[in-house]
Amino acid sequence: MVLSGPWSILLLRELQVTTPYNAQVSRGTRRRRLSRKTPPSAGIRALLQFSSNNSKRPSALYNRLPYHAAHRPRALHKTAYLDGLRGFAALLVYWHHHVLWVHNADRLAQNPIFENSFGYASKYHLAALPGVRLLFSGGHFAVSTFFVLSGYVLSIKPLRLIESDDLAGLVDHLASAIFRRWLRLFLPVAATMAVYATSWHLLGLWVDGASPQGSWLGEMWFLYCEFKNFSFVFKDGGVPWLSYSMHVWSIPVEFKGSMVVFASLLAFSRCTLTARLWCQAGLVVYFMYIADGWYCAMFVAGMLLSHLDLLAALGRLPRFLARLAPYKTVVCYHMLVLGIYLGGVPCENRELDQLARNRGWYLLSFFKPQAVFDYKWFYLFWAATLLVGSVSHIGWLKRFFETRVCQYLGRISFALYLVHGPLLWTLGDRLYAAVGFKGPGQLEHMPQWVDRFVLPQNGPVGLEFAFVLPHLILLPVTLCAADFVTRAVDRPSVEFAAWVYRKTLPGVPRKHAKA
Repeated sequence: MVLSGPWSILLLRELQVTTPYNAQVSRGTRRRRLSRKTPPSAGIRALLQFSSNNSKRPSALYNRLPYHAAHRPRALHKTAYLDGLRGFAALLVYWHHHVLWVHNADRLAQNPIFENSFGYASKYHLAALPGVRLLFSGGHFAVSTFFVLSGYVLSIKPLRLIESDDLAGLVDHLASAIFRRWLRLFLPVAATMAVYATSWHLLGLWVDGASPQGSWLGEMWFLYCEFKNFSFVFKDGGVPWLSYSMHVWSIPVEFKGSMVVFASLLAFSRCTLTARLWCQAGLVVYFMYIADGWYCAMFVAGMLLSHLDLLAALGRLPRFLARLAPYKTVVCYHMLVLGIYLGGVPCENRELDQLARNRGWYLLSFFKPQAVFDYKWFYLFWAATLLVGSVSHIGWLKRFFETRVCQYLGRISFALYLVHGPLLWTLGDRLYAAVGFKGPGQLEHMPQWVDRFVLPQNGPVGLEFAFVLPHLILLPVTLCAADFVTRAVDRPSVEFAAWVYRKTLPGVPRKHAKA
């Protein structure tokens, strides 16, 4: 019987009686929570049937019900907080790029304030305070968090298979994951960039810094030539991004880091537990302190954190870590505070001397390894690792990332990362010009937009009224576009990659489609 109408929902909520119990199927199998419902009486069944037959459309009362009463949240999986963390990080990337765009040299010329610490060059602004600065210039920290999270999430199932001695299942899982990884990462990039480049010709858009080709076909050919080189991650030389969007530089890095994780899991699968942990720690040291492989260190650190969490759940943590269990909350709070501080590393340029001149960073500047060329990634490695490692043990923070908003942002995070740049350079640039933020390019190529609705630029740096108000339009449009791309491009790309993999093998079980 299909129920509809407000009374059905309210009655079902009152009648539902759950009797949870745990059923242990086998060692290493997750406990499942089952529920039983008491059957309604004949009178109640008649009332529910009447409501079902006479409530074809939601009533006015139904529309006044709280959202959570009409739409019960789906049960969150164990690592849902990581999805929320990824979504919140994607929002930080969005805000960071908008802050830098408006405050660049052509407009307000204030980007050095965000890229240096509080008090540098005698500039004292709220946006540069430790911790607070992440809300304005936390994009680099967010990307580092992406990499650590990827290492963590990609290794969850393989590590479970390793710890349960299911090496055949491990090989099947890794084969599926490696096969699908390129398609899953690069197809959404190709689709979104093709639409973005098409908009230049279809709508006649001028984009600051872009160099459109003479025709649409010429544009598609140029994009193809760029994309084939961009997506070949083993190339020598060249820039690591597309000229259509510098933000996508992290996608090849994501692919390479994923391959490092998959190869490491396979290589260490037959090692003893102690050897496996030491090998993972050794890889982190190698990538960060010997070779300039900072992004590989982030992925392996995520894998190591995932392994330690699994061992903690199984009661097999190394003895020296198990002894810290009574103090884990205190330890994790210290990790969180240190991670937030390191995540705000000043990074206007790559000069270590300038880092040392920033308040609070003189002594820390001596910790930078010789192998690391761009020093910020060393500090961001530790910042992201400490953050991801501490979140699950800090209740209020974990619950924050499990909220509806963060979970939604997590679901659309990849698409949000892809679309926020093109929307910034098209719609955003025009709205900013309309409220008074313009440069020479805007004055020359789109004077019809310049100063149409000039707003006061009063307020703290990074929170100027004229900067914040356009986001009443920009943020909803960006989120809607990201939601659409998630449904129309991202999820179909995942399904297409799984379909292709299934087609290459005779009789592959369907479970591998989402391995």
